[in-house]
Amino acid sequence: MHSLRYASSLASALRIQRASCSVSRPLMRTIVTKRFTTDHELIKFDDESGIGTVSITDYAQKSLGDVVFVELPEAGESIKQGESVGAVESVKAASDIFAPVSGEVLTINEELGDQPSLLNKSPEDKGWLFQLKLAEPKELDGLLSEDDYKTHCES
Repeated sequence: MHSLRYASSLASALRIQRASCSVSRPLMRTIVTKRFTTDHELIKFDDESGIGTVSITDYAQKSLGDVVFVELPEAGESIKQGESVGAVESVKAASDIFAPVSGEVLTINEELGDQPSLLNKSPEDKGWLFQLKLAEPKELDGLLSEDDYKTHCES
């Protein structure tokens, strides 16, 4: 009986400690928007940070075949929506990379220099191209949604 009372008082003490340690935080939700270009670039935009991560789509990497070289913009470079900012070369073809939106390039995926095949293995995740701070987030509105992109690829 003594151990039951002890366990009960210990549980009560823990509940009191846990209740006093809890911190009330406002719920914050980050929205990540995924948009596509008709040239098969993809941007994942984080509305909280204002940063977009650019990659090529899975459809693009399948069309290119085995990627052997990737040319990317320089960090710090300002780019304009629609301009050529790099290139992807494969055993079958070479293709320009077009800026899906305007902004300043913050960082590039350095791993692609040694492992361009990451674009084939994981084009939208580990094979991302570069990150940029969007100059005009409204430019995203002119890009395709995922459903619209799928329709575009099927036509």
